[in-house]
Parts: sequence; C-alpha cells; structure tokens
Amino acid sequence: MSILVDTSVWVEYFRSGNNFEKLDFLIDENLIVINDLILAELIPFLKIKNQRKIIKLLNNINKIEIQIKWDQLIEFQYKCLKNGLNGVGIPDLIIAQNAKQNHCEIYSLDNHFKLIKDIVKIKLTHV
Repeated sequence: MSILVDTSVWVEYFRSGNNFEKLDFLIDENLIVINDLILAELIPFLKIKNQRKIIKLLNNINKIEIQIKWDQLIEFQYKCLKNGLNGVGIPDLIIAQNAKQNHCEIYSLDNHFKLIKDIVKIKLTHV
C-alpha cells in the first residue's frame, strides 16, 4: 500500500506540526509517495523560505509519474458538477486520477477529496 500525501498535509506539517505523528508513522514505514504536481505546489514556497534541506527530503520521496488522461478528467469533472460539486479544481482531480492509476490511497486535509471520494472512486487513508 502506498499513500499519496497531498499538499495540504505537507503545508500543515511544515507550518504547525499538526498530524505530526501520523505523517511520521507513514514516513517511517516507507508508505508515502509524491508526484510532480504536489512538488510544484510545495517547492516554490520552500525556495523562498530557503528550506533546501526540506526540498531535498521531498525530492527523495518515491515519486509516482503523472499520466493525465484528459477524457477521464473531463468525466470526473462532469460527475462532480452533476453531483453539485462545482468547486473541485483540476489539480485535485489530477491528484485523484494519479492516485487511482497507481492504486494509492490519498492522505489529505482538503475536504474536496472527501466530497469526491465516492464519485471518482478513490481511497482516502484512515491511519
């Protein structure tokens, strides 16, 4: 089992240490993965804050490749809109698609994933 740790978890982890034990457990058990989209959301801010050590650590996490299937993303967005969820962004849908393609669970603090879980058939972690 691999767990794709979303940007929201990392931001909270770096900012306040919340969810510290849960994320540390996943790191210690070598269960986490990351992708380029999440890195693209995190690294620019870390560069501004001159956090080279954290950037290096993030880049050493097992990375899963993003293979965007646009037809599937359109279908995901259609299903969300049909179910009254019009605030789900394409980046969240790409992360959901990426996790699904790689049979990963998602660990996120972003409520969008809870809302779309059953619609796009993704698994959220319950560690």
